[in-house]
Amino acid sequence: MPLEPVVETEAERRRWLSVLAKAPAKEVLAAWEGVAPPAYSPLRAPEIGMVLVRGRAGGTGDAFNLGEMTVTRAAVRLASGETGVGYVAGRDRKHAEIAAAVDAMMQSAALRPSVEGPVVERLAAAQAARREAAARKAAATKVDFFTMVRTRGPAR
Repeated sequence: MPLEPVVETEAERRRWLSVLAKAPAKEVLAAWEGVAPPAYSPLRAPEIGMVLVRGRAGGTGDAFNLGEMTVTRAAVRLASGETGVGYVAGRDRKHAEIAAAVDAMMQSAALRPSVEGPVVERLAAAQAARREAAARKAAATKVDFFTMVRTRGPAR
């Protein structure tokens, strides 16, 4: 019996993978504590490696090698057959494994409700709150510059 994926669009999956990757590990662990995870087996045990980070001058200029960063990745398969992946910055193996498990669970119609709100949306809300706080802090330091134009009457 073929699996029917729950993911409606690639952008939807990209969004929750981004939320899981960008969330601090302690928040991911706290959100995961309330979940009763199904049985899953590792396809790729969490492993640590390096990736090359590239940049662009001014965002549109020529690409250049900025440097390397540490990344941890993992892949798991649920007993029901869904496969999930997790990539996170840094060396936290548990964070990568949880991200992979949540990714797999989000692809299952039966398991998605148990992680969508309690994990993904909770982490997304915390990230949005941090962004809003940073925006408020930046707005408080905003300086409006203006130019006063002085005109002189005609020369006499």
